[in-house]
Amino acid sequence: MEANNLADFPRPVHHRIPNFKSASHAASRLPGLQEFRTAKTIKINPDAPQKTARFLTLEARKTLLVPTPRLRTGLFNKIVPPPGATKEILRICATSQGVKDYSVPIGLDAKVHVDLVVVGSVAVSEKGWRIGKGEGFADMEYAMMVSMGAITEDTPIVTIVHDCQVVDIAEELLDDHDLTVDYILTPTRTIKTGCKRPKPQGIIWHKISYEMLERIPILKNLRYREKQAGKDVMLKDEHPDFPNARKPADSDENAKTGNTKLQTESTSAQIGHRHVGNDSLSTKSETHGALTTVYVGNIPPGTRVSELKSALREFHASPLRLSWQGAQGRAFLDYTDKMTAESVVSSLKGLSLRGQTLRVEMAKNQRNKGQVEINGQRNKYE
Repeated sequence: MEANNLADFPRPVHHRIPNFKSASHAASRLPGLQEFRTAKTIKINPDAPQKTARFLTLEARKTLLVPTPRLRTGLFNKIVPPPGATKEILRICATSQGVKDYSVPIGLDAKVHVDLVVVGSVAVSEKGWRIGKGEGFADMEYAMMVSMGAITEDTPIVTIVHDCQVVDIAEELLDDHDLTVDYILTPTRTIKTGCKRPKPQGIIWHKISYEMLERIPILKNLRYREKQAGKDVMLKDEHPDFPNARKPADSDENAKTGNTKLQTESTSAQIGHRHVGNDSLSTKSETHGALTTVYVGNIPPGTRVSELKSALREFHASPLRLSWQGAQGRAFLDYTDKMTAESVVSSLKGLSLRGQTLRVEMAKNQRNKGQVEINGQRNKYE
């Protein structure tokens, strides 16, 4: 594409889903699909070649979902144009800046039904076999949507590419987690692939590494849910056939003491103004005045502190101290420094207990000596 000057901004197109001249013309074929006309909710990737597809979806007054870049902060953003938005505003909403300015996050608990999926590709065959940029995010997004019940194997998958990207692909290059496509839109053709190769049926955990789990916080949340449901969530690093395989307990301990710097062995619970746990944590110390606090709200009635503590251990997020106010549906978590607390907030984004998504954020107006204020209400630890 670069050699023949077919590429468009951003350039060069290496190591990305390539944008190309006439991408808008290829995308203009999308409204011609019956599947598009009947769809109410459409998920489209955030790359440049699909910008026109995002605009056409908004113009047709359909619900547009865009994955968060590299899944760093969640799964989807729902684009919400302002009332009475003009075509110009809708075009802005279809850009990366528009996603930032006109969207609301959609978590794993959202009851979303996606009717059509549009993905980017580096190469694709007329049989529907697809190659992405090699990082697996489109495959991961699809698997997550399956796991949360947002799509089924019958949900149509569309890709928008230049004609030169339609090539022969050897089937042995495909793995069981690779996503296939049902339609290919190019500037000159609409190709119905008739692909019968099975699509991914959810996250294949034994292909996920601890490193990936740390990079994509929402994966931790999904793994926790599936583990609670009794599914096999053994990671690649834990598999016996993996070189230097680590036992889950050993790996969890390494994550606790190494990467996240969380002091898990000293967790305690405070109920009302009474401390339960390590006596050394029940007394004031100079370290106590420097702690950073995380607020956890929207805890369902009847939830026990042990349930929250179990979830925190699962996410390697056990605090130095836990202040439990279950009757008010909230808890406060103390960590040794701000960096650790912010990492915990990111990791716990979208966490749910008893089917209810928790509100996890840095406590407002951090105070020394264990005093924290949340929405104008002071909580005093000691």
